[in-house]
Amino acid sequence: MTSALYLENYLDSLESLPTELERNFKLMRKLDDRAQTAMKSIDTHAKEYMKNLVTNKDSMTEEERKKRLHEIQVLFGKAKEYSDDKVQLAIQTYELVDKQIRRLDNDLARFEGEIQEKASSTRSKSEEAVVKKGRKKTKDAKTTGKKKQSPSSEDEARGGGGTAAQVSKKKKQKNAEVEESEKESGPATHPSDVLDMPVDPNEPTYCLCHQVSYGEMIGCDNPDCPIEWFHFACVGLTTKPKGKWFCPKCTQDRKKK
Repeated sequence: MTSALYLENYLDSLESLPTELERNFKLMRKLDDRAQTAMKSIDTHAKEYMKNLVTNKDSMTEEERKKRLHEIQVLFGKAKEYSDDKVQLAIQTYELVDKQIRRLDNDLARFEGEIQEKASSTRSKSEEAVVKKGRKKTKDAKTTGKKKQSPSSEDEARGGGGTAAQVSKKKKQKNAEVEESEKESGPATHPSDVLDMPVDPNEPTYCLCHQVSYGEMIGCDNPDCPIEWFHFACVGLTTKPKGKWFCPKCTQDRKKK
């Protein structure tokens, strides 16, 4: 329920309240006037009775005294009745107003509860959206990592429809290019020397150390090698070996066969 609807319902319930309060206040005023009139009449009768009792003590009979006392007693009864009615009417008026106050408090409590419930629901949805977004980013990152292409001769051979011999030939050409490049650039770099180097997260990694391409590298002559390229330092080489060279993993696989 919206705040406007709460307010509208509450104002509808208050529509008759001013009229009822005005009626009760008028009745209380009339009752108070009647009670005050009765009290004044009691004072007058009491003064007159006391005066006659002092001045005409012997001439006032017992029956006449009882009669005047009875009249004063009746006036007291009426004054008390008017006062009791006024008190009862005041209590009813108070309860009428208190009823509306209690209803207002209940409506406010319900409205605050609904607001807190909506806020909690919104917060939960927001947290769920953040979690989903984080999972999506992780999934995208994994997908991107799988799609990274390594400069493998096998992929080139598959893309161009080349044979295993062509792949091996391309690997040798790549080895020659890498070696020539390293001769021009200087001595080989050890993996420990590049740990502090800034690495592009999108750059593919090679070798047993899963690092980017650097220094002198050698390609495995096994066309099915999953890694293909290795750093000299990681496979214990200082110079390029003569003939075909197979990485440690492929060497073990060949021995098993």
